[in-house]
This record gives sequence, structure tokens and C-alpha cells, in this order.
Amino acid sequence: MANKTTELPEQYTIRAGERGRLVLPASLRKRIGLQEGDQLVITVEVDNSLRLVSLSQQVQKAQGLFKDIAPGVSLANELIQERRLEARQEQDS
Repeated sequence: MANKTTELPEQYTIRAGERGRLVLPASLRKRIGLQEGDQLVITVEVDNSLRLVSLSQQVQKAQGLFKDIAPGVSLANELIQERRLEARQEQDS
């Protein structure tokens, strides 16, 4: 009989700083391969919990879902352009 192990999710405590800025611990950034300048997407779940994923992860997932819908059109590139525009607009605010 195989030995089942239950891995508990890792938890990190961070503090909201000036203007709502969050600093992710170095150990977390290293674990998920986050580099300076990488974009992240935060999703607010129904229960108000937050899900944080890298934009590149989300793009890869979307590419897999829609690869047959729009052949010859890169929906991922369109999403990246949209996110970059949103980021620039937020920085200008």
C-alpha cells in the first residue's frame, strides 16, 4: 500500500505598506521563480480570499484553453498587451 502524505500549503505573512504595496518574501519569490519586473495577477475569489499567479502562468493556461478557437491569432499576446496598458495607466495614476 502506497504511503499517502498530505502536504499543507505554505503560508507567508506579509504586511501592506505605503499605498497598499506588498513585499513578497525572498524565499517565496525564489520558490515560484518570480523575477524583478514580472507581472502578477490577483484574483478575488467568492469568499474574498486572494489568488496570486504570474501573468506568464495565466497566459500559458489561456493559450492551452483557446488554441483551437482562433488559429493564427495570439490571444496571449493580446492579453499581455492589455495587461501592460493597464499597468502603465495604473503607474500614471
